[in-house]
Amino acid sequence: MVFVKNPKSTDMTARKTPPSWLAGLLAERRPLVMGILNVTPDSFSDGGQFLDPETAITHARQMMSEEADIIDIGAESTRPYGGAVRVTAEDELRRLEPILAPVCALGTPVSIDTMKAEVARWAIGQGAAMVNDVWGLQRDPEMAPAVAESAVPVVIMHNREAADPTIDIMADVEAFFARSLGIAAQAGIAPERIVLDPGIGFGKTPDQSVEVMAKLARLKGFGRPLLVGASRKRFIDKLSPAPPDRRLGGSIAAHLVSVLNGAAILRVHDVAETVQALKVAAAMRAWT
Repeated sequence: MVFVKNPKSTDMTARKTPPSWLAGLLAERRPLVMGILNVTPDSFSDGGQFLDPETAITHARQMMSEEADIIDIGAESTRPYGGAVRVTAEDELRRLEPILAPVCALGTPVSIDTMKAEVARWAIGQGAAMVNDVWGLQRDPEMAPAVAESAVPVVIMHNREAADPTIDIMADVEAFFARSLGIAAQAGIAPERIVLDPGIGFGKTPDQSVEVMAKLARLKGFGRPLLVGASRKRFIDKLSPAPPDRRLGGSIAAHLVSVLNGAAILRVHDVAETVQALKVAAAMRAWT
């Protein structure tokens, strides 16, 4: 995997549809860093920290100054280990309304992390440039049409209602992606606007999360950029016990190995530290 700028990437070859801003950014440099901004009271790591609009906007500015390529804003906790309270679209919109447009106006592309088409449509109208769906177009039947009509990129994430330690997790991820890509094609979503996320921690045991990252290269066969969000996840605690805010070392290790295995985008809480690690890795690999 290349850690350095790659202006000659083939991602920008001629297409039937105009290339998206994401394709252009991926062609310029890899990997990209997506900074997390949760405006929720119950997210597993930072719940309640950014409910105040000014605090949230300040944190977005901070991540941008730390070289985040994308800001991912979510207003409903999708914590992968249970305990999150499902909220209505009205609740999501109420949390997002004072935050989303001001952050979009700062200039860095903003992704809306939602599983609801109603929220996605509203967010795109406010300036969101990407949709991040933790149910991979398979929960809300209106999500694929909403993405298609807006022509924004979409992150399709693998998910399950519950972890099953007896299954072949890679086969399950591949089957899920095949279904989601079929839904996307039926709705008219251009393939070059799709990113695949194996959903670390979502519907997986800690061991399965580690396995997915170790075998990430298998998913390159889908021909789409891969996103990995291992930041502060529970598998780190199993390997080296620590609370979420003390899992930076494990997060960086998982993300660096994921990049080596094919990840093009990293979704992280700790932007500055991740960017630094990637720059050091790039400098070292330049000598190989």
